[in-house]
This record gives sequence, structure tokens and C-alpha cells, in this order.
Amino acid sequence: MADVTNDLLYEVLKSIQGRLDRMEMTMGEVKGELQAIRQHQLATSQEVGNIYVKLGRHDDQLNRIETRLGLLDPAH
Repeated sequence: MADVTNDLLYEVLKSIQGRLDRMEMTMGEVKGELQAIRQHQLATSQEVGNIYVKLGRHDDQLNRIETRLGLLDPAH
């Protein structure tokens, strides 16, 4: 087995430290992308909610029109 010297250990530790630094940068990028996805998901959810509100208004208007035309029972 090869002799393990302090210089060899130091070089290995430096290599590990470099790899960990790159990993931290990559994790930061992933966190940023996840945050962007969360924001897009929230915006999409809000837009779907807005669509439901608009559809509800149109449904109310349609019911009023049908009632006025006698196509729908007023108690409905």
C-alpha cells in the first residue's frame, strides 16, 4: 500500500472542497429554479381562480337572460 503523506491528504481535501463548492453553486441554481416554478404555479393557480370567477359571472348573466326570456323558471 502506498504511503499516505500530508501532501497527498491535503491535495485530496482540496479536491473535495472544490467539488463541494461546485455542489453548493449547483444547489443554489436548483433552489432558484424551484422558486421560479413555485411562482409560476402560484400565478397559474390565481389565473384559474380568475377564470372561475368570470365563468360564474357569465353563468349568472346567462341565468338572468334565460329567466327574462321565459326559458328558465324564476325560482331556479
